[in-house]
Amino acid sequence: MPKELIAVLDFGGQYSHLITRRIRECEVYSELMPFATSAKVLLELGAKGIVLSGGPASVYDHSAPKCDPEIFRQQIPVLGICYGLQLMTQMLGGRVKATNRHEYGKTRLETRDSSDLFRGIPGSIVSWMSHGDFAENLPDQFEIIASSENCPTAAIRDRARHLYGVQFHPEVAHTEYGTEIIRNFVTGICGCSPSWNPHSIIETAVQHIQNEAKDGRVLTAVSGGVDSTTTAVLVQKAIGDRLSCVFVDHGLLRRGEAEAVLEALRGDLKLKVDHVDASKRFLERLKGVRDPEEKRRIIGEEFIRVFEEESRKLGTYQWLAQGTLYPDVIESAGTGSPASRIKSHHNVGGMPEWSRFQIIEPLKLLYKDEVRKIAKELGLPDSIVKTHPFPGPGLAVRVVGELTQEKLRICREASAIVEEVLQKRELYDNLWQAFAVVGDDEAVGVLGDQRKLGHIVTVRIVKSIDGMTADWARIPEDVLEEISSRITGEVDGVTWVSYAITSKPPSTIEPC
Repeated sequence: MPKELIAVLDFGGQYSHLITRRIRECEVYSELMPFATSAKVLLELGAKGIVLSGGPASVYDHSAPKCDPEIFRQQIPVLGICYGLQLMTQMLGGRVKATNRHEYGKTRLETRDSSDLFRGIPGSIVSWMSHGDFAENLPDQFEIIASSENCPTAAIRDRARHLYGVQFHPEVAHTEYGTEIIRNFVTGICGCSPSWNPHSIIETAVQHIQNEAKDGRVLTAVSGGVDSTTTAVLVQKAIGDRLSCVFVDHGLLRRGEAEAVLEALRGDLKLKVDHVDASKRFLERLKGVRDPEEKRRIIGEEFIRVFEEESRKLGTYQWLAQGTLYPDVIESAGTGSPASRIKSHHNVGGMPEWSRFQIIEPLKLLYKDEVRKIAKELGLPDSIVKTHPFPGPGLAVRVVGELTQEKLRICREASAIVEEVLQKRELYDNLWQAFAVVGDDEAVGVLGDQRKLGHIVTVRIVKSIDGMTADWARIPEDVLEEISSRITGEVDGVTWVSYAITSKPPSTIEPC
């Protein structure tokens, strides 16, 4: 972990992870932690600042989540956001009540002081509000530093104790100067230096790998994606020829992917890569399986078995390096936060009891865009740095229901067409993911002069920054028309093409 830390205590707010991201954009390391993390633990971690996130509860409810009260007595700067402001107010002797006029959305904020939190911020800005409660009476020594029409206590502080609160959400893009407000807190009030950058991340990761692996040998799973490839290059940088890479073809890859990946890894990056074609065993194990979680479990378990077998052929390995990212950990409920598990990830959650490997995860505290930055710093080619995220279970999570050879073929061919059209139209690099989904639904179409029953293919194209949230992409109609025409004309067995327009949340990006 970096020397300087801003801890974000998660009270279940929909924007909690955005706070962490915005702090990191200020080149200061931040981590999302459970709301009940004790002051003792935070002190041991060397936290230089604490942020209390928003949340759906009301602080006066009997079951409302609360932080350790010792946090407010440590002279560590604290910033409460929305619920966090209200919680700090309530716990320190103030009073919070429901407001008759709720504020949701863009709201004019009038600032009264520009000496610290609002340094360099205009006196009137647009903020993003989302609250039904407000701080009616402030604790002793607190003062108001900003107000809105319906919330006189829109920002408060106790400068002597370094305690600050904002009723609005500076982490949301709709708040003007939101990042500057966060920067004022983490670098000005907390005194953190802007040192969380690709160079320092690489140094920290290499040191972590060396400390973990010591003199041991490491086996790294590589897929050709930016996460696993960056992991491999970092491990190679740390321990040199004590690294061996394994590329497993589980029969669920995109069209032409195996050949392209091996050429990039062996040729461009000079990695020592062992190619394992395990497609038959994976597809055999997946026969008859319809449940998405069961698919992921089977694939994850089979991956480990393949690595175990391969490592015995290659030599003795104590460690397995994985490209686990921070969103993977969060979505698998690995942070201990109040969030429920969204989906399991094949590379999250430790090893099965029967495995002899220990795990190294040098990227597990990073978001995807941070990984891309350090990949570029490490000299990885654009073909890897800019490629869209591809799930570890591969096309198995894009085939809804039982995985059959026909559905797998349709998914692979249709997805290739989606990517080809977007690349030709120069849209690919500006999108997060673009692919095709196929399930058991069928519809009648007219192919040639005959009616024919065929599969419905759903095209999924989204924009995102880190995969935690995503919005469906507003693709030009003529581009969608070209995709549809090519899929129905070139992929045998498809009669209809639909376009998915549900964002994440409430949906996930991948269908399974």
